[in-house]
Amino acid sequence: MLDRLIVVDSVTRLGPEAQGRVIVGGSHGGIYAAYLAAKARVAGVLLNDAGIGLEGAGIAGLGYLQPLGIPAACCSHRSARIGDGFDMLGRGIVSHANAAAAALGIEPGMWCREAARRLAASAVPAAEAPDSVESRFPLEVPGRARASAMDSNSLMTPDDDGTIVVTGSHGALLGGRPESAARAAVFAALYNDADGGVDGAGYTRLPALDARGIAAATYSAWTARIGDGRSAVATGIVSAVNARAAALGLRPGGTVREAITLLAEAIEKDHRA
Repeated sequence: MLDRLIVVDSVTRLGPEAQGRVIVGGSHGGIYAAYLAAKARVAGVLLNDAGIGLEGAGIAGLGYLQPLGIPAACCSHRSARIGDGFDMLGRGIVSHANAAAAALGIEPGMWCREAARRLAASAVPAAEAPDSVESRFPLEVPGRARASAMDSNSLMTPDDDGTIVVTGSHGALLGGRPESAARAAVFAALYNDADGGVDGAGYTRLPALDARGIAAATYSAWTARIGDGRSAVATGIVSAVNARAAALGLRPGGTVREAITLLAEAIEKDHRA
């Protein structure tokens, strides 16, 4: 039964082996993560509730998966580190479940590992992979700087080197690995703080990016929808910054839009120097 389980720190890393399996994933429970799980044709999935956040975005994927017949639940960000699948399996506690998962007896307060066991005993849903919902788009900034917003850190590419990136992803390292902080040598990156959570996991990319000389900040999960780059740019409020970002003038309490402008001006100054 448990041989049907796959534990991952991020559902962005699911491959063909995930089809028909049950996923315990450290990703947030938003729509983008749910889409990736559905695209992989999983039998069921457990995700992190990412502090729930603005408009319930941290658990919105549960409703997305329900009409596809995929049982899904989220574990509390205060019980297990977001971005860490094994931590979630080890000490995660269910906070929310969709109707398909509830029909299997999965309910709030249940250990994540028990929920995983129940999912592993379920039948494989005949779900069709949905259309793509991922998104990235350029941002207008002053001077010669380049900036973009994206729904997931997984959409970052080497072409983003030296640019400003606003991502809808959470600010946690995947499995605590510093190399997972950013996929490119960007000038600056901003992430959703997933309401911090246990062990301050939602902020752990910040010092890791400091070590790489990259300015980084998080914005509050209660000011922008997690997994939604457009929402971050439109309404995000900065909640924490690393030392490199602070040296450039970023401060908690400012808007993400203001942070983008300040960072673009810093890039322009570098060009003039």
